[in-house]
Amino acid sequence: MDLETYLVGGAVRDKLLNLPITEKDYVVIGASPDDMLSRGFTPVGKDFPVFLHPDTKEEYALARTERKTGPGYHGFECQVDKNVTLEQDLARRDFTINAMALTSDGSIIDPYGGLADIENRVLRHVSSAFVEDPIRVLRLARFAAFLKHLGFTIAPETLALIEALRRAGELNALVSERVWQETWKALACKDPDEYFNVLHECGALGILYPEFEALFGIPSLIQEKHFMDSGVHALLTLNHAARLSALPEVRFAAYVHSLGKGVMLPEAWPELIGYQDHSEEVLTPLAERYKIPRQVKEMARIVACYHHLWNIAATPELVLNFFEVADALRRPERFVNILLACEACFMTHQYPDHTEFLLGILTELQKRLKEIKPLLANSGQPLKKIYQQAKADCIKRIFQKITHEKT
Repeated sequence: MDLETYLVGGAVRDKLLNLPITEKDYVVIGASPDDMLSRGFTPVGKDFPVFLHPDTKEEYALARTERKTGPGYHGFECQVDKNVTLEQDLARRDFTINAMALTSDGSIIDPYGGLADIENRVLRHVSSAFVEDPIRVLRLARFAAFLKHLGFTIAPETLALIEALRRAGELNALVSERVWQETWKALACKDPDEYFNVLHECGALGILYPEFEALFGIPSLIQEKHFMDSGVHALLTLNHAARLSALPEVRFAAYVHSLGKGVMLPEAWPELIGYQDHSEEVLTPLAERYKIPRQVKEMARIVACYHHLWNIAATPELVLNFFEVADALRRPERFVNILLACEACFMTHQYPDHTEFLLGILTELQKRLKEIKPLLANSGQPLKKIYQQAKADCIKRIFQKITHEKT
């Protein structure tokens, strides 16, 4: 007897939205683990039975229901047996647009109104059980970021459920690794700023990312006599970064660039002079709390502490300083991404674009240092000292040449 299987979840949603399908998940009705094993499927699920197809390696999960047994993401008990129906399995899913199934002949099974919500561009919870899983707040924010460009909005009744979940303290039970996992996925979305905006609007940002929430309410001088809320400015910077680079690490670095503003006293507002000097003291505990990968943290640290050097690179000495703190000569590929993040920081200010200027100096510097390196090694002087002086001299000449050509 053939297995009763249905394509479910994101693949169905994305097919209906004409979006690329990155992975396919199937649900199996009326089968047991032994049935799956007898057909050559490989078990991979830890918390509930999930199997890999012997040929396609796609995931097939046995239909299940869930019951809340404790706080947090792991506080669930799964029921898996042959009597669980497709409708019961779909009912445990988060949003109606993710609670549809596709039959082998192409028919849509839609017991909870997902088709209508796709047509109306609405993110809506399937049932009141939404409040039982706090990770769904992050998923809601992520899907808002993923689908904003298609005109999706969040149903008011779904936002109301988040308030109940927040009051119950469920967000405090989230595992840090899962929070960062959802955040990283959101940073790769078309509109990553919407992720943090939704968290802010529903009161979750202050619980999960108090460093970002602290920016709201702080006026910042953007241009002469023009002020902007620092939290709004940070979101706008993230939006700019998303237009400059598809890399999540570049976008994150741009978003954290103004974290130092959140610890400055009101008497420093709105000029907030030297806020970058406070960035590391805020970024370090944030990175430790969420176990942010070292390379992501390091790029964010450089941008947060030294992004102003992108804007004030008006002398050879400042250019050399920027190259040194960013390790530009040894890691030129990363330096390009640092420049993009810095550029995003100043797009709201409408300052001149210095990215091309700085890359031009770096490219010429690499070429000249390669040419003179053999001469430096045979000079008889301490190599480190003479190499440093050579860099300074080269940058000075290159800087003068480029600025002269511009005029």
